[in-house]
This record gives sequence, C-alpha cells and structure tokens, in this order.
Amino acid sequence: MAINGAGGTPGGIGQFLFGFALAVAGGWLLTNQVVVSGGSWALWGYNTFGLSLIPFVLGIGLLFFDGRSVPGWLLTIAGLVIVIAGVIVNLRVYFLQTSLFNTLLMLVLLFGGIGLIARSLRSQGPVSS
Repeated sequence: MAINGAGGTPGGIGQFLFGFALAVAGGWLLTNQVVVSGGSWALWGYNTFGLSLIPFVLGIGLLFFDGRSVPGWLLTIAGLVIVIAGVIVNLRVYFLQTSLFNTLLMLVLLFGGIGLIARSLRSQGPVSS
C-alpha cells in the first residue's frame, strides 16, 4: 500500500504542512489588523432598512398562504438576497495603522504559504518524457 502525499501526489506532505502553517499565520496576522464596522442604510437621509424587508415579508406571507406559491418563493429569495447584499454593501473595512515591515511580513507569510501549498500539490518525483 503506497502512501501518497498532498493532493495524492508522491511526496510534498512536509511542504504542504509548512505552507499551511505559514498561510494560517499570515492570514491571522493580516485579519488581526482589520476593523470592520457597520454603516446605516440611508436613502435621502432616512433609514431604509425596513424597505428592504418588504419583499421578504410579502414572500413569507404568500408562502404561509400556499407553500407551493412560485411568486412567494421568488419574493422570499429576492428579499433575502436584498438583505444580505445590503449588509455587505454597508460594511466599512479599515486596515489599522502598522509599519511597512509588519505589512510585508504578513503578506509574505500569507502568499508564501499559499505558494508552498500549491507547489506541494505537484508531483515531486522525477519527470519522465
């Protein structure tokens, strides 16, 4: 019984694990420097979150009346998409102030680890022609 490495290729398991550790460390350091806050849903100066719930509520009402209602399902799904998209659009993402060295260290760890993971998935044996 042959033991295969990362991705079913011969060898590369050590490289994969080292790359994974680097990518996790770089990703954690990078996300640790990011602050995410929410904004308000505004239209002409008024809070409009309630308006985005109208298709969802109408769809739910139709589904309670008839569970097989195609317009009910379409309104419910469209309402969910509107709410999720609205939440994502109104997020504010800030990168905290840090030194260039720290930023480069985070990016090298993250993308170097991803590169090692990708390299470990290739066959490590001799190339036959």
